[in-house]
Amino acid sequence: MRCAAKGVIWGLLVLLCACQDQKRQADVEPGESRPSGATTTKVVGSNAFSMPGSNLTPMQRMDFSVGNAFFRNAWVAAGQSPANRSGVGPLLNTDSCQSCHIKDGRGHPPREGVLEPALSSLVRLSIPASEADAAIVQRAGSVAEPTYGGQLQDNAIAGHAAEGRVWLRYETQSVQLADGTQVELRKPVFEIRELGYGALHPETLMSLRVAPPMIGLGLLEAIDEADLHANVEQQRQGEVSGRLNRVWDAAQNQTVVGRFGWKAGQPTINQQNASAFAGDMGLTSTLHPQDDCTARQPSCLSAPQGGQPEVSDAIMASVLFYTRNLAVPARRDHDKPEVLRGKALFQDVGCSACHRPSYVTGRVEQAGLSEQTIYPYTDLLLHDMGDGLADGRPEFLADGREWRTPPLWGIGLTQAVNGHTQYLHDGRARNLLEAILWHGGEARPARDRVVALDADSRQALLRFLESL
Repeated sequence: MRCAAKGVIWGLLVLLCACQDQKRQADVEPGESRPSGATTTKVVGSNAFSMPGSNLTPMQRMDFSVGNAFFRNAWVAAGQSPANRSGVGPLLNTDSCQSCHIKDGRGHPPREGVLEPALSSLVRLSIPASEADAAIVQRAGSVAEPTYGGQLQDNAIAGHAAEGRVWLRYETQSVQLADGTQVELRKPVFEIRELGYGALHPETLMSLRVAPPMIGLGLLEAIDEADLHANVEQQRQGEVSGRLNRVWDAAQNQTVVGRFGWKAGQPTINQQNASAFAGDMGLTSTLHPQDDCTARQPSCLSAPQGGQPEVSDAIMASVLFYTRNLAVPARRDHDKPEVLRGKALFQDVGCSACHRPSYVTGRVEQAGLSEQTIYPYTDLLLHDMGDGLADGRPEFLADGREWRTPPLWGIGLTQAVNGHTQYLHDGRARNLLEAILWHGGEARPARDRVVALDADSRQALLRFLESL
């Protein structure tokens, strides 16, 4: 009897150890394969980011197509035809929204060692703010560089000089993973050459930014603000501690929560669009009634206008509808064992603390965006990401080390849509593993847990990200 009892106990111990050695897998959640609820598109190829929400009505699809035309087609200089798309520049980065957001997807940094317009990326400019600049910072988020403004425009229409060109090179460093794998990371080092209007302010702060994907923006806007405050409260008890940016809403004439942009510097899609029309294309709108010229650029200030404003409220509404209703593609292989194991690891190493998986959207004006269960994988909060990713440039409450957690939905289709896999705010990461290894600051503990993974576990984590 005693021997038999010992045999049973030994057997249970062996079984327990075997269970502990099994690699944990997460469960498939209802609706997880459709990350943007009823709006999810089944298209997953090269046009995956350009599809309308699947629950749009036939009339709404027509509105989507009209907005797409204004988003996609080039604008022309004042006095040229068509008149409803004239007034671009005189200083600009590009002449169409689609030129930066190629196929509505992710941009890329300029080519290394080449002086040419940096299509699908740009450089933000500012100078350190003083106490006397408080009112400027409250409304603009930062103090613009005196000669070149808040953004370098590296292109111009005929008869005008571009502000300058971005010259880029990379410094590299090596990271060794726990299993001995060596990973080379690259960090961009850039400068502005061929300046068209004189020297930059000696304390100029510069930040290289690539264009982010456009999918799912209307659903992010529909997340109830209470959920964002709840993210802040929940994280106070954990390993990370995010915070909301507070930014100026020009339509409401007050400070509100920021959601959009790399540092959550914009409150709404409409204001983000108006800012892009002004900064990227030199086009005025009701929200931005003046061309993006400074007092030190008289030829820009005196250039002919294409209308007052150049982007009418009707066109702004069309572009808003389009950008609000770009669908998120369906998941691929979401129920495969390796992907589910990667999902469990995503949670275990701590990635989900900032990349919150899911929400139910609130009740908003457009019924099709309301009460949708979505999986964007973001908390929309600012986080200190450490010195490695710091740009040193504040934006409203965001300091030079803070970045908004970017949504991860669609990230696995970057290659299919845009023909590259360059991630993070400046495109430095050439793949998802490099992007993870750049995480520092609050994300450093999670990053270190990824470094400690064995090769099979690391591959499962990446397979999960590629399924999003």
